[in-house]
Amino acid sequence: MSTDETRPGGRHQTNIGHLVMGVAFVCIVGVWGLIQTDTVTGHDIRWLMPIPWVVAGVVGLVATAVTGSRRYAVRQTGWVGERPAEPETQPEPEPHPSVDETAPLTARPLTAEQHDPNDTDEETP
Repeated sequence: MSTDETRPGGRHQTNIGHLVMGVAFVCIVGVWGLIQTDTVTGHDIRWLMPIPWVVAGVVGLVATAVTGSRRYAVRQTGWVGERPAEPETQPEPEPHPSVDETAPLTARPLTAEQHDPNDTDEETP
């Protein structure tokens, strides 16, 4: 084990769901504070209650719009080493020559040589 262990630094992607719920929580605490300090009273409270959800939704939409094109972008830096071999394709099996694919499907009764192994009504010798 070496003593020169370096941890990768840098920023990580923001989880938009966590951001939205955090903003909603802070706004709800703010609304609660306004109600507790009697800054907002009476019928004004009903207009104040949906504000945290509207603000959180707007923050979520803005965060999605800003990071949307970069969040799911494919970053390719080129080939490392040799180019991978292309997978071998299996040739399509040719249909049986006695089968006419354009003929309508009809059920024909089994002959004595063609025994249905799933048929349990007949007695087996």
